[in-house]
Amino acid sequence: MGAAVTERTGVVDAHHHVWDLSVRDQDWITGPELAPLRRNFTVEDLEPQARAVGVSRTVLVQTVTVADETPEFLALAETHDLIGGVVGWTDLTGPHAADELARLRELPGGRYLKGIRHQVQGEPDPEWLLRPDVQRGLGAVAAAGLVYDLVVLPHQLPACTKAAAALPGLTFVLDHLGKPPIASGELEPWASDVRALAALPNTVCKLSGMVTETDLTQQRSAQARRREMLPYADTVLDAFGPGRLMFGSDWPVCTLATTYGGVSFMADGLTLGLDSDERAQVFEGTAERVYRL
Repeated sequence: MGAAVTERTGVVDAHHHVWDLSVRDQDWITGPELAPLRRNFTVEDLEPQARAVGVSRTVLVQTVTVADETPEFLALAETHDLIGGVVGWTDLTGPHAADELARLRELPGGRYLKGIRHQVQGEPDPEWLLRPDVQRGLGAVAAAGLVYDLVVLPHQLPACTKAAAALPGLTFVLDHLGKPPIASGELEPWASDVRALAALPNTVCKLSGMVTETDLTQQRSAQARRREMLPYADTVLDAFGPGRLMFGSDWPVCTLATTYGGVSFMADGLTLGLDSDERAQVFEGTAERVYRL
């Protein structure tokens, strides 16, 4: 078995967020279940927790579809050694997506722009990714040498597969395993749809966001939650392989269920069947390669 995450150095956390509610609201934080997230979360809050479990670099991921957020994140990357890359947002449906990507690259910290993401999970059209205007925008992402993060729900996975097949020159990164129904324990049709996506060589998956897909209304131990997640982790490990899988904390959203150290510990437990080289891919190598850190 490889060393535990807490004993590693050089770990890449490929997925986390920050926000400052005095700058702008996070309008997705609604209801009593998400109430603990309705406060500021900063890089300064994250850094000691990340360093404590061996994380040396992170990928900061967009949270809202607001154009000003991406320049702010790039500036943060310029001033914080912890941040190795940014996955930002721009309007892919507009006619000038390519120009906007080029503009972002010229901003302070622009060299840290590694990918683009849109909250596809909130789009009512399950085939939003296949719209001609979106396809044009995705083509601009590919031409810019960036990757595209997919934040989707299980029913949207077939469209992800079609989009990835239509754009073989663009790397698609599936966030949070496509949000499988871990709380209910159902594997299908999610597992079959994930395997279809993974069959395409230009797809990658993040081992992230799983803990908050468990039943958060029930108090249970970390070991119990890990057992719930194991069939889903095993599915993506088998489908994508360690060379196309990367660890992400999804901090601070993960704090709804556990601490930063807790989510690292769970990820370590979910990969115990891998050898040291394979675990190095999941916890460092895949993210380095995909995001060109």
